Amino acid sequence: MSYVLGLDLGTSGLKGILVNKNGKIVDEASSEYPLLTPERGHSEQDPAEWFRAAKEVMAAIFKSTPDAKDQLEGISFSGQMHTLVLLDEKSEVLRPAILWNDVRTTEQCVTITDKVANLIDITKNKALEGFTLPKLLWVKENEPDVWSKVNMFLLPKDYLGYRLTGNKQMEYSDAAGTLFLDVEKRSWSEEIGQALDISTSICPPLVNSNDEIGKLDTDLAKELGLTVDVPVYSGGADNPCAAVGAGIVRPDQGMASIGTSGVFLSYEETGDKAYNGHLHYFNHVVPNAYYTMGVTLAAGSSLNWFKKTFAPEESFEDLLKGVKDVKPGSDGLLFAPYISGERTPHTDSNIRGTFLGMDIAHTRDHFARAVLEGITFSLKDSYELMKKHSNKDFKQIVSVGGGAKNPDWLQMQADIFNAPVVTLETEQGPAMGAAMIAAVGTGWFSDFEACSKEFVHYKSEVKPNSDTVAQYEKVYANYKEVYPTIKDLSHKLVTDNG
Repeated sequence: MSYVLGLDLGTSGLKGILVNKNGKIVDEASSEYPLLTPERGHSEQDPAEWFRAAKEVMAAIFKSTPDAKDQLEGISFSGQMHTLVLLDEKSEVLRPAILWNDVRTTEQCVTITDKVANLIDITKNKALEGFTLPKLLWVKENEPDVWSKVNMFLLPKDYLGYRLTGNKQMEYSDAAGTLFLDVEKRSWSEEIGQALDISTSICPPLVNSNDEIGKLDTDLAKELGLTVDVPVYSGGADNPCAAVGAGIVRPDQGMASIGTSGVFLSYEETGDKAYNGHLHYFNHVVPNAYYTMGVTLAAGSSLNWFKKTFAPEESFEDLLKGVKDVKPGSDGLLFAPYISGERTPHTDSNIRGTFLGMDIAHTRDHFARAVLEGITFSLKDSYELMKKHSNKDFKQIVSVGGGAKNPDWLQMQADIFNAPVVTLETEQGPAMGAAMIAAVGTGWFSDFEACSKEFVHYKSEVKPNSDTVAQYEKVYANYKEVYPTIKDLSHKLVTDNG
């Protein structure tokens, strides 16, 4: 039996899945690592922990599936985006990695926006705290001793690739998330580097996701008991890996992902769409392709907040069992899921959530349904931007994460998006995308679409109800008025209580 191994380097831990040629997951393991918060708003990790976790995961898998030691044909990665790893000339880590969810770089984002006049033309994205470039600028301005020693920067899965092979590089989907890449030209931007006095010499070589970056280090292979030379493939950023793992390999498909945050993502064949920074626009793990993505900051976390606050002793199943008995639109109750600020379409850290339209007849079931609808409306905001700017016509939406677990919520998604919605038979997220990259890299399949047909399988389709679709169009029109209605007061409340 031949295998590939997909390693997903997440924010809280690393997961590995062992997959055979039929796309069946034969084994899996995971290992956690700590988050460092040295100051308020700072979020960091020790890259050595990622390597430790990877070794632990691989050792566990090879122990429980011993024939993989002889039959492993490829390894690849997915990884948390944007996180900054700085290396010196000896390839030693200079400081803890600054994570994607670190928010210390607001001033640097302003500087980048002011100094790089055509930033969106080059990178397709606005300067936001999560991206890598503001973190580079922050280190340059605040840690000159560290900055003077910087020889190269990497992102997490590329650092792990270096530790496994001894070679340093970055592939395009992660490079696009740095805000330092010319997305269309697929090269590091000298213009941005010159504007900020950051040399592109610290940028790693660029490769495709399914390019082989080397063989597994001999000593590490021996330590793990492997008897074959194992090719290692570059891998990709977690969001496009999750999309590939969900079978999103055509322009007429969309992905609605509801985790702590929410993502609506679509596949793009060209890099010249004029979204003007309204959506994230990145290079894909699929060679020469792109993807568009909108983000809801508090998707699943809005539902988690609601449960924790109003039903802490109940299961999610019990909390939501009555929503099916509430009419679409929750009898005039609207929820805006801005409890952590918002990203798409409103880049606004000071907006806050609200229930609007409460009356004496509303029950907890109305509130629960309104939360589900509000989260889905927020994702529809991204969906509508895609339709507006590129005439998207989605034939299928793949729902993953928390939104895929409740049949009533799936029907809401189909009705609100006005498109058929499917879920995955086996949902493994970015780790499956990493395994698929290895499967394409090692030559099992000619391309990602062929791999998807073998590896990705959907459950039965949930179709939109035409009457409910019409109702939701009216409710969504009201939802779009919530943000401009509450914006000024919300900002005042945040300022007065900040």
